[in-house]
Amino acid sequence: MTKVDVLAIGAHPDDVELGCGGAIAKFIAEGKTVAILDLTKGEMGTRGSEEKRKQEAEDAANILGVTHRAQANLADGWISNDQASQLEVIKWIRHFQPTLILINAPTDRHPDHPHAANLCVDAAFKSGLKNVVTEHLGQSQSAHRPKNLFHYIQFWNIEPDVIMDISGYLDKKLAAVKAYDSQFYNPKSDEPKTVISSKNFLDSVIYRAQDMGRHIYKEAGEGFIKAQPIGCNSLLDILI
Repeated sequence: MTKVDVLAIGAHPDDVELGCGGAIAKFIAEGKTVAILDLTKGEMGTRGSEEKRKQEAEDAANILGVTHRAQANLADGWISNDQASQLEVIKWIRHFQPTLILINAPTDRHPDHPHAANLCVDAAFKSGLKNVVTEHLGQSQSAHRPKNLFHYIQFWNIEPDVIMDISGYLDKKLAAVKAYDSQFYNPKSDEPKTVISSKNFLDSVIYRAQDMGRHIYKEAGEGFIKAQPIGCNSLLDILI
C-alpha cells in the first residue's frame, strides 16, 4: 500500500496532464501526495509508439513532481465497464487509498473517455465494499472508498461544477503536456496529422485554462464536474 492524497486516473497517458495537470502541480507544491494511474498504454494512438508514450509519461510525471505512476494495462480503444476491469481499478484504488480521485470526462469525443469515467465511478464505489475481495502485489487488501470524485474536462467544452484556481501553475501544466511531443504540436514531426497534433489544439489548452480562470477572477483555472453531491461545512467556504 502507498497512501496518497490524490489519485488521477486517465484512459490514456496524457489525459491527466491535459485535464488536471495544473491541479496536480499545485497539490504537489502544497505538500500533497499525488499518484497517476493510466488505464492503457495508448497503444492505439496514430502517432508515436507504445515505448515512446511510456517515456513521455515518465517525463511528464517528473515535470509535475509525481512520484507514483502506475499502469492498469487495459486495452486501448476497448475500455469497458466489466467485472475484470473494475477489479483491476479497485486494486489500484485500494493500493493508493486516495482521499480524492480525478477521472475522465463523463462524455467526450474519444469513446474511451466516458467508458473510463463510468468504470472508475463504479470501481470507486465497489472499492469500499469489504466483501469485494482483492489481492495486489501478493497482499490482501482492505476496503477503501475515496471521499471525493470529480471528472476533469477534456476535448468537449463541458460546463464545470467547480473551477480550481491554478494561477502560477499553467506553465508547469503546459510543460507536462508538451512532454508528449509525439502526440501534440511539433512542426518538426513527419508523422500523420491528427486533431490533437494541431497548433490550434495546443493553443486551446492555454486559452481554456485562462478562460476558466476568468470565470473565477483568477489568471488560470481547471474545471471539474461532480460525480456525486458536493459537501461543505458552510456555503461561505466555497465563495470566491
